[in-house]
Amino acid sequence: MLCALLLPACALLAPHFQKPDLSVVGIEMLGGNLFQQNLRITLKIHNPNARPLPIDSLTADLRVGGEPIASGATNRAFVVPANGDTEFDLMVTANLASGVVKLAQLMNDRSAPIDYELTGVVHLDVPLFRSLPFDQRGSFSIGNSSG
Repeated sequence: MLCALLLPACALLAPHFQKPDLSVVGIEMLGGNLFQQNLRITLKIHNPNARPLPIDSLTADLRVGGEPIASGATNRAFVVPANGDTEFDLMVTANLASGVVKLAQLMNDRSAPIDYELTGVVHLDVPLFRSLPFDQRGSFSIGNSSG
């Protein structure tokens, strides 16, 4: 009986978080070999909540131009301020398949925007509320800053 009464109370006490918005700020190829490429993806995460969002880790899969490119995870915890933004790097590994070749081709045309889809899960450091899945789509440019 006590458990039946406590379960709804726990649900009321669990914090409610809206999903964060993520966007790709940039992609940098760091090197690799014939079988594997290492990429640094700079992401911006926006916290739409009125309380800080303590992120324990984040896992993500990236598709560029419709092709699966890479997957990876953060290697450190961080906090996104309430109603604020934070940029962070996501180190990913990509297989040198058609996706990375397509990414390199898209990066050669520095004037055209590059479409992407970023899916994954934000793992929170919050009791009773462990993860927020996300699916973001957008585009970014590699353009020259010198005019």
